[in-house]
Amino acid sequence: MGEPSAVHLIAQGENAEDRWRRPLPAGIPVMLGRAAGLWSAAWDPHISRVHVELLLEGDRLRVRRLPQAANPVFFRGRAVETATVSLGECFVIGRTSFTLVRQEARITADHPDPVRRQEFSPQHLRQIVFVNPNHRLEVLSRLTQALSSAATEGEMCSRLVNLVLAGMPNAEAAAVVRVEEAKSAGSWGGETAAADASGSRSAAAIQVLQWDRRLLTAGDFRPSRRLILETWQKKQSLLHVWSGDWIRHGGGGSGSAAPSRPGEPAPSPRGEEFAVYTARQDVDWAACTPIFLEGVPHWAIYAAGGLRNDGTPPSGGAGDLREDVKFLELVASMTASLLQLRQLQRHRAVLSQFFSPLVLEGLAEGDPEELLQPREVDVTVLFCDLRGFSLESERNASQLLPLLRRVSVTLQVMTRCILHEGGVVGDFQGDAAMGFWGWPLPQEDGIARACRAALAIRREFESASQSADGSLAGFHVGIGIAHGPAVAGKIGTPDHAKVTVFGPPVNLASRLEGITKVFRVPILIDEATAEYVRRRMAPSAARTRKLAVVRPYGMERRVTVNELLPPESGDAVLKEEHLRWCDAAVDAFAEGRWEEAFELLHRLPAADPAADFLTMHIARHNRRPPPHWDGAITLDGK
Repeated sequence: MGEPSAVHLIAQGENAEDRWRRPLPAGIPVMLGRAAGLWSAAWDPHISRVHVELLLEGDRLRVRRLPQAANPVFFRGRAVETATVSLGECFVIGRTSFTLVRQEARITADHPDPVRRQEFSPQHLRQIVFVNPNHRLEVLSRLTQALSSAATEGEMCSRLVNLVLAGMPNAEAAAVVRVEEAKSAGSWGGETAAADASGSRSAAAIQVLQWDRRLLTAGDFRPSRRLILETWQKKQSLLHVWSGDWIRHGGGGSGSAAPSRPGEPAPSPRGEEFAVYTARQDVDWAACTPIFLEGVPHWAIYAAGGLRNDGTPPSGGAGDLREDVKFLELVASMTASLLQLRQLQRHRAVLSQFFSPLVLEGLAEGDPEELLQPREVDVTVLFCDLRGFSLESERNASQLLPLLRRVSVTLQVMTRCILHEGGVVGDFQGDAAMGFWGWPLPQEDGIARACRAALAIRREFESASQSADGSLAGFHVGIGIAHGPAVAGKIGTPDHAKVTVFGPPVNLASRLEGITKVFRVPILIDEATAEYVRRRMAPSAARTRKLAVVRPYGMERRVTVNELLPPESGDAVLKEEHLRWCDAAVDAFAEGRWEEAFELLHRLPAADPAADFLTMHIARHNRRPPPHWDGAITLDGK
């Protein structure tokens, strides 16, 4: 005995394509309506957005009309508030019926050998002409909109099955399947290894993604494992026929009768085996067509149906089955194109989290996978950390969720400024963000872009600080920028990708961001970045000044710390002469001329907090450099 069949709810509207089949979860309430997610019957305006609650208990479905439902629920010809629906019964809302059935699609390996097996090459399919193309073309015209608007893969498969049945009048059932190759022989994923068409053992799992059939009262659907695997392996459409009369009515084409096994007589076209099989399965033929994605089978469409007593398809002549296979091939080709587009859109959506539109356009001109490979490049790295979060957490201990939303807004400001300047959003670490320039495409002005992004972030936070009730109120930032060679690249899967960069400039930018707390300034940059600003950026875009030469905690190298400043304005605290005095003071300090440095530092405005660092250091040492002075201050913490 096999496992019991699944209990499904089948929705059917006025039009044949207004239909779906869903397996009901046992013991879990679900809401059904016109806008109820998976359980939506969007085609019927008489159904409310959320109309009824469904609860499956064994083989019975409890239906309860919700208070917000505008129209009645009919069961057994009467309007009801609640109903207990048994298998085979239905309830009606508006112009849509909902039928409860116990059916399942289960792949089976016990199909007899087909009396006719036909392969369809692309050349062969091109020679087949539709006798009555209008209906099939009308169905194909709906395919793009139907599939592209599907929110999930399951919904796409459901709509695909409906379209196949709508365009194939000879088909009684259809399914979308996927084959997963096993890593080793034997059983895998619940499917036992079975012989394929060549007689070899094939350990592969076949998953039925979605299926449906026309007759509500028919039993389970049993797609042929052999046909699916052969289609998958040969990568072309195949047709199997189990009724011998079809041969006598001219349906042969380029196919061949199935050979008998060695030592056995040829099977009788109308033998007892086929009579029992077709009566039990309600099918006399089945066709399967692969759907390719990037040259590899992704899904396959399976359709099956019966023949009339004279061996011809129900809709007419024997040639109709070949037309059905051609229709399947057209559906598969169009679906493959839509899947490819969907994959590209999804991939672009993933990349758009990290890359600006400018970079995305550049990627579109080449091979994205090659361009995104990790490699060593010159990059400019920006680290931006949020300050004031701990204090705001204490103040808003009873409103942490609104505080989290405010933090999200601050991260949006950081990423927006990075992306606006053509940067790559590399990572989030709590309430900090990292961006970088110079990969995946080279950017000669990457340093300028990083500086403009940093100044834009500073400007937004300073502007927001003037509003006590804004999302950024109470927050400020510390930013570090460094330039140099590093390794950058994409890691992860197409759907769950991450871009990263590592190397000396990453570590230095992170250290500079931390050192902003020591100097009490918003933005610090390394010497390579500062030199670029001095030589290649106009004062109307950005300014810089030296603050000190330090040896960061845990590092042996000396680092000249520079501050990045916005252009001079009427209310700017620091004028150009102040920047010159500060540079001269740092040079004098590094060279051991501390009295001169002390005097220059005292010329700076009292409102300049950065000058306090050197002034206090000089004062603590009585204005005299220590023995063996090398010009750098060793910091005792990060």
